[in-house]
Amino acid sequence: MKPAKTMLMSVGCLLAAGGICSAQTVAETSAAAGTSSAIPAVWWLAPVASIAALIVAYIFYKKVIAMPEGNEKMVSIAENVREGAYAYLFSQYRVVAIVFVILFFVLVALAYLGVQNPFVPIAFLTAGFFSALCGFLGMKTATNASARTTQGAVSSLNKALQVAFKAGAVMGLVVVGFGLGNIVLWYLVLDKLIYTPEHMRRGLEFLGLILVPEGMPASHKLVEISTTMVTF
Repeated sequence: MKPAKTMLMSVGCLLAAGGICSAQTVAETSAAAGTSSAIPAVWWLAPVASIAALIVAYIFYKKVIAMPEGNEKMVSIAENVREGAYAYLFSQYRVVAIVFVILFFVLVALAYLGVQNPFVPIAFLTAGFFSALCGFLGMKTATNASARTTQGAVSSLNKALQVAFKAGAVMGLVVVGFGLGNIVLWYLVLDKLIYTPEHMRRGLEFLGLILVPEGMPASHKLVEISTTMVTF
């Protein structure tokens, strides 16, 4: 099987809704790629798509901000809405942060017990960070778009729809962009920094956790990377 086709099947399994593909399925697909460490050209579609999504989100946000916010009363109401929205958001983040810290230490304990993949606690934090960032950017866009959508409706329904559509698209695009970017970064870390030939030969431990077993065959590299990412 060609590496490009193999990578597409692996990514398809990783992104399948509801976890349709099992870790075993992904591992078998990855194993078919052989021992080559070269990244297939098709893989670069993922980081390019991630960056493109974030660029388009930024362009849409700037276009929304460029629209008039309306009269003085509309601006005042929008400022009050923003103040309340940010107060709610940061209050929610404080509670979520406590839960995240507790779950992080639970996952670390499970990793030391050998029940959980040792990379999961850190992956949990990176995913939580990007999730919080997306929530902040989405709230910021929505609260800035509310009065501008209303002002657009004064002129025409089409103008109001354009503002609302661009503002709503920002949230979707940043979720896709940061989510895909997080997966891309993790793959690069695992492929280029963790599962290196030296680490697979000598093994790799960190703070008492076995990250790479000693004497791991090179043919198992993509299997380990795929099954590790599935646990995320």
